Amino acid sequence: MESEHPKTDAQNNLQTVPIMDADDIRRALTRVAHEIVERNRGVENLVLIGILTRGAPLAQRLSRLLQQIEGSSVPVGRLDIGLYRDDYGTNPKGLPAVAPSDIPVDLNEKRVVLVDDVLFTGRTVRAALSAILDLGRPACIQLAVLLDRGHRELPIRPDFVGKNVPTARHEHIAVHLSETDGEDRVLLQRQGV
Repeated sequence: MESEHPKTDAQNNLQTVPIMDADDIRRALTRVAHEIVERNRGVENLVLIGILTRGAPLAQRLSRLLQQIEGSSVPVGRLDIGLYRDDYGTNPKGLPAVAPSDIPVDLNEKRVVLVDDVLFTGRTVRAALSAILDLGRPACIQLAVLLDRGHRELPIRPDFVGKNVPTARHEHIAVHLSETDGEDRVLLQRQGV
């Protein structure tokens, strides 16, 4: 793993602390995949749905891990929640960019595992739940996140967590994945002192 020592960007006075490297992410996802199998007693009737942007590649990775563990493929979808956000009408940047959702199976009576990179206030998950329920009536919906940083504003908690990272509200978690950013690593960013 790279150095745990913080680095400071003098121009922006931004301090960056490494939280996870590629091996840490791989190990966390492997553990989450095993927990998903254990909780669901296998992968039958299971569907993974990744929240765009970084939840989608994490769902793909989990699907590959589940295939290795159980020998059965698990369908993977991707979900855009832009139109379901509770700040849709008040967003100062205008309308959210909308990407196409792709849900490859009927969700009725399926066991859905919703996948995202970071759980913070819970508002993204709330929007994703609304979007999923517009698509069908799953038997259950479980939540898997790579990181839980706390500070919930809604009564939402993950079923599967790769790593708990206590943060201050003003700090930022930057998740970099090879599929979207060319590398796997997680950084904690805060204004330098």
